Amino acid sequence: MAGSLAWGATDDLRELRAQLDRAREADDKPAIVELSRRIVKISPNDEDAWDGLVGTELELGDLDRAERSLKEWAKSTNKPPGAIEDFWGDLCVRRKDYANAERHWLTFLAQKPRRSDAADMYDKLADLCLTQERWSDLATYTAKAIAAEDSAARRVAHAAALLHLRQWDAAFAEITRAQRLDNTDSQLKERLPGFERLQRILPQIKVLDGQLAKMPDGAGFLLDRARLLTLAEVSGLALEDCRRAMALQPGWVRARIQTGETLLDDKRVDDAAKLQVSHNLVRVQNGHVSDQALRELAEADAALSKEEVNAEALAKRSRTLRGLNQFGLALADANAAIAANNTSATAHSEAAFSLKELSQSKEALDHAVRATELSPNDLTMWFCRGIMEAARADLAAAVTSQTRSLQLNESLPALRERERCARQIGQIETANADLKRIRQLEPPKR
Repeated sequence: MAGSLAWGATDDLRELRAQLDRAREADDKPAIVELSRRIVKISPNDEDAWDGLVGTELELGDLDRAERSLKEWAKSTNKPPGAIEDFWGDLCVRRKDYANAERHWLTFLAQKPRRSDAADMYDKLADLCLTQERWSDLATYTAKAIAAEDSAARRVAHAAALLHLRQWDAAFAEITRAQRLDNTDSQLKERLPGFERLQRILPQIKVLDGQLAKMPDGAGFLLDRARLLTLAEVSGLALEDCRRAMALQPGWVRARIQTGETLLDDKRVDDAAKLQVSHNLVRVQNGHVSDQALRELAEADAALSKEEVNAEALAKRSRTLRGLNQFGLALADANAAIAANNTSATAHSEAAFSLKELSQSKEALDHAVRATELSPNDLTMWFCRGIMEAARADLAAAVTSQTRSLQLNESLPALRERERCARQIGQIETANADLKRIRQLEPPKR
């Protein structure tokens, strides 16, 4: 009778395995899980079925079932295979339990697997360190992967790790080795343009490295290096320098803008927004924030580092930020300037322009009026006031303000504004006269 049962179980097992093969061919994951579970119930030592069961449960995101299956698998054998430790690591990664993932994978390596399996495991450990931005450990694991089984892709990964440690020459040496191993490797082809761009600016980078060696907390040098890396489109490295600079000088708006720019370069709009850097950051023709804007921010930051309540520096920084379409930051500086000196016409004018862009037209006009009261002979202030009055649909007042601006000094922007507003309220003679004058002043079209 026992023999009959054994024969029947074997027959059932053969049929279940055939069904499992068909389920795998069809990529029917629920069926793979069910059939694998039935197989291991009959044959608890079937590693292939256990492997398929746990792997598929992880693919389906059923982490609790995968955990139960791993525990059952371990109990089913006197000598648990290394694959169990591998899967435990995968499970921990899914749960963002990185410390335990690393522990399980190191346990797998302690069992002395085949060199190819060890290399693959070092790759996974390297990916884990990349996720956590553990650059020194990343370099260590990529080097161990190479020692286990060399490849062009692993050389590229090691080179990238060395870049994070600012070991430029060693990184370029690894890229050269990768090219010798296999210059058709997809990873190499993807990363090579970045290395080539970086190589062109390497002499300038090394000068800044020397300055940072003398002054490790030199936030300005970090931002200068980040700027070079940004222009070379190596945004990941630029972001690291920007973050260090922000940590050293949290009040520097230049650091905030450069950090936001690198995040936007990586399409991380939400992360940039957390720094109050909006997606419509103004870039010049090369696709980056202008050198002039960064210089202006740096000058204002330096002045404010010496004197936090410097209304003039705050107003200047507000203007630069407004020019970059960063109206929230610009308004914060304008308000700080007003708090430092409520009689600063420039500060009130900057607040007005930023409030207008933020669709707060009433508050914008209040500041514009205050600016003209404080500086009645400033044509810019009157022009600003006219813009705000037009935004509030008080076109007659807007015409009056632009007229005052034009009396102080003629300008095309004021003429255009007065012509537009005057025409809308039926002051056709004034509008036509302005239009005639605009055509006289406008540069000839080519």
